[in-house]
Amino acid sequence: MASRILALIIKEFLALFRDKKSRLAVIVPPILQLLIFGYAATFDLEHAALAVFNEDTGAFSRELVGRFERSTGFEIVGYLRSEAEIGPLIDRQAALLALRIDEQCSANVTRGEGCPVQVLIDGRNSNTAMLALNSVRSIVTDFNEERAEIAGSKLPARLNMRAWFNPNLESRWFIVPGIIALLAMIVTLIVTALSVAREREAGTFDQLLVTPLRPWEILIGKAMPGLIVGVGEASLIILVAVYWFRVPLVGELATLYPALIIYVLSIIGVGLMISSFSTTLQQALLGAFLFIVPAVTLSGFSTPIANMPDFMQTLTYLNPMRYFLTIVRRVFLEGAGLEYFWHDLWPMTIIAAVTLTMATWLFRHRMY
Repeated sequence: MASRILALIIKEFLALFRDKKSRLAVIVPPILQLLIFGYAATFDLEHAALAVFNEDTGAFSRELVGRFERSTGFEIVGYLRSEAEIGPLIDRQAALLALRIDEQCSANVTRGEGCPVQVLIDGRNSNTAMLALNSVRSIVTDFNEERAEIAGSKLPARLNMRAWFNPNLESRWFIVPGIIALLAMIVTLIVTALSVAREREAGTFDQLLVTPLRPWEILIGKAMPGLIVGVGEASLIILVAVYWFRVPLVGELATLYPALIIYVLSIIGVGLMISSFSTTLQQALLGAFLFIVPAVTLSGFSTPIANMPDFMQTLTYLNPMRYFLTIVRRVFLEGAGLEYFWHDLWPMTIIAAVTLTMATWLFRHRMY
């Protein structure tokens, strides 16, 4: 029995890597997505276009503008001479925001009064706008605190912040570990979803039925390549995350890999179910795509689950990526052990058992 299954596994690997379409689907998309997400997907604000309209000529306003000039979050794209220049600049998206300082700013500060500073921002991209406003608020707050210390006065309340697990609040440390869950799912799903559909389209599936292999042996033979490729792909991304993107791996691989194997098995079950229903490669790819999009959306990869409506939050409990995403991020950044993940492991294990059982049932009934 073991020799028959091993022969089928070898045959599946040969079929996978001999087919140009399958080979490209396994190798090229994960590499491209890793580079795109690793470099382009970021919540950090850098070099946001800022226009300055400084009506004041005093030292206070010049020092305040200098803080923005030295900030890596902003790039000064122009110093305006009139209020009328602000509107057209933002309308044509030449500047994300404009900083306007009142002409009496320095004089008011000298008299012990406040300095009016106005920020006008392009709100068409609300997420970027909020990031920019938070950066402006941070710069102005730090500037005020330093001025108060120089003047010998103390603010009533002073905020001291310390970020645990991600001291510099780098969004890459949050995104790159999530790519491990994302790409492991995509690759595993494609490999398993195409397995039976490829044979049906090539006309070799009937030949497989007349072999001594039993249905469950065929299922194992078609599941193993997905498990090996999925875990191998995830291992490669872990290496890239640690040694290329410099994301710290605080936890142990011995903690991460049991969860990874369970996660890949749950995706294999879904992929084999899709493969059982599909008669062509196009149908299998479409079925995989229809699963991937909602799975990523409902996983918390880019948007917090807590911000979703209640009925959508309930649907996330059926998504294995939701659980593994939590595990991989906590292992990377917190160094948490398996004892912290039982509430994530057992639902993912149930999902894997259910999907593999359903795939076995569908596979047996679709064979005959």
